[in-house]
Amino acid sequence: MVSLFPFSHSTRVAQMPPNHHRRLCAFLLVLAAGVHFPAETAAVELPKFREAPAFRNGRGCPRTAWSSLDAHSHNPSIIHIAMTLDSTYLRGSVAGVFSVLQHATCPENIVFHFISTRHRRDDLRRVITATFPYLKFRLYHFDCNLVKGKISYSVRRALDQPLNYARIYLADLLPSGVRRIIYFDSDLIVVDDVAKLWRINLGRRVLGAPEYCHANFTNYFTPKFWSNAALAAEFSGRSACYFNTGVMVIDLWKWREGKYTEKLEHWMSVQKRHRIYELGSLPPFLLVFAGDVEGVEHRWNQHGLGGDNLEGLCRDLHPGPVSLLHWSGKGKPWLRLDSKRPCPLDSLWAPYDLFRHSSLFADS
Repeated sequence: MVSLFPFSHSTRVAQMPPNHHRRLCAFLLVLAAGVHFPAETAAVELPKFREAPAFRNGRGCPRTAWSSLDAHSHNPSIIHIAMTLDSTYLRGSVAGVFSVLQHATCPENIVFHFISTRHRRDDLRRVITATFPYLKFRLYHFDCNLVKGKISYSVRRALDQPLNYARIYLADLLPSGVRRIIYFDSDLIVVDDVAKLWRINLGRRVLGAPEYCHANFTNYFTPKFWSNAALAAEFSGRSACYFNTGVMVIDLWKWREGKYTEKLEHWMSVQKRHRIYELGSLPPFLLVFAGDVEGVEHRWNQHGLGGDNLEGLCRDLHPGPVSLLHWSGKGKPWLRLDSKRPCPLDSLWAPYDLFRHSSLFADS
């Protein structure tokens, strides 16, 4: 440790003439005033949003209420939606919530379940409350230690964040009375009544999502996976199709009964030992569920609008009708709009952006 003082014993100060002593004390006071010890890093200010209007139920909506105090009784008239919440994707989350409410026939019957880490949790709660004063929601703490040591690095840093794996633990986080949940990523908007997605019949299956059977399934796993006969055999006898985990309808009761969290964690541990995939939390879902997914219309996940995971180039919509637009991939609409280099489809996201842009002319 380097000393700030050119001497090491107080006796040397005592031996100095009084006028030198006074000068030295004055010098040390000035020196101490100029020394800045590192403080805790100041938290980056969260974005500010305009307050969303109050959305009311239309005629024919059942009168119902959901309280966290009555969270253990199932009410089929209430639509439950889960999303993660963090400072990085907050602007996308707010736009997603706004889009759901704006197009819902019965918006007062929707309950949002937000999953966040301990970091900025109280600040995030205040932002949601201020932006959506009439919103029914609960905020749950996701313990990052649940996935500590289980996450492997992937092709994009965002895919390696612990909160990206929170969807695996929904059945553990949410109250037992929530039988069914819609999981939404934070980079999408809904342009249809979400009740249509909520009402799909899962039958005997645990999970429903749009499937894309034309996709090259081999691309989602490494050559090491396919060259291992025991691993590759996991897909034998299954009509395995790719599905995007950013839009899922999940029966949480069946999930708990089938111990699907443990099954997904198993493949995460295999990945740590053998490096069998490169794409974050998606491949474990494919290994566990592909070939046993209740197919949902493609209109409910027009995904890939953020381009690939490396460059994030502009893309067009898939052919067919659209109920949900999803900017999966590297490119996010709010970042491209702010940089003045938007893709054509980013203009469809912009009307749902409640971000309060700083005025060029400050009020006096």
